[in-house]
Amino acid sequence: MADGSAQVRVWVDGRIVGDEPAFSALDHGITVGDGVFETGKVVDGVLFAASRHHARMERSLAGLGLPALDRERLQEGIDAVLALGPLPFGRLRYTVTAGPGPLGSDRTPGRATYLVTASEVPHPPTETSVAVVPWARNEVGALAGLKTTSYADNVVALAAAKRAGAAEALLPNTTGALCEGTGSNVFVVVDGVVLTPSLASGPLAGVTRELTIEWLRDEGVDVVEDVLPMTILDDADEVWITSSVRDVCAVTRIEVSGPATLGTGVTLPAPTVTPRVVGDGPGPMARFAQDVFARRSAADMDP
Repeated sequence: MADGSAQVRVWVDGRIVGDEPAFSALDHGITVGDGVFETGKVVDGVLFAASRHHARMERSLAGLGLPALDRERLQEGIDAVLALGPLPFGRLRYTVTAGPGPLGSDRTPGRATYLVTASEVPHPPTETSVAVVPWARNEVGALAGLKTTSYADNVVALAAAKRAGAAEALLPNTTGALCEGTGSNVFVVVDGVVLTPSLASGPLAGVTRELTIEWLRDEGVDVVEDVLPMTILDDADEVWITSSVRDVCAVTRIEVSGPATLGTGVTLPAPTVTPRVVGDGPGPMARFAQDVFARRSAADMDP
């Protein structure tokens, strides 16, 4: 592909594509963001936790009212991009849109568009920084809990976090409770207890989040899913984020993004979370979680 994407492998609806046109200009995934996607890590040419990712896509498709996932068609695309050469460690993303439709929110029933991409990426760091941003996740919106292609909220939030000198953004929900990152789930440790926002708070049910909870509980660690105030970031002994290409990543620095003016002209104040250094590296519970995740994921590529 052109424009700096030479290493990205792309398959669309049955064929590997390069620079030639591959999508209809009227595809609903482009015109109104009417589609879903999954991102997973690839280790030695194998997609990790494929069954869980496929199951979550099924839930997202059902939530949008789109036809069920055609797993055979999807697997054709996954096999095609992975067959193009060795991929020791990478990111694989697959997208299903509603297909071509009208220039509006109505759909035209028809054949969905399937897109699969893959590229090599660096191995994730063991620690990172985050910035709390003022915008809120809508925990009761039509897209709550669905992994859709309507991602502009995340683009804006992540850009603000990077301007604040951080690598990821953390967002509250509309009630002011801690929710999630733009592409990650968040965990905190308080007095030896691992806590993470419950799904009722509006975060995406991350595959890595799910496995981290399951595997830590298997190891006898108390993990609590609950509604958590944003102020817990001020008091937590440890903070982590989890995602498909990060695994378990310790947060060692928390920044705060400034106020934001909405398109309505209303200005949101800066979050009241206090910027702080959380530690000089992963804390003891984070290191344990990282070790458990590395061991369990290496033993089973489709847990």
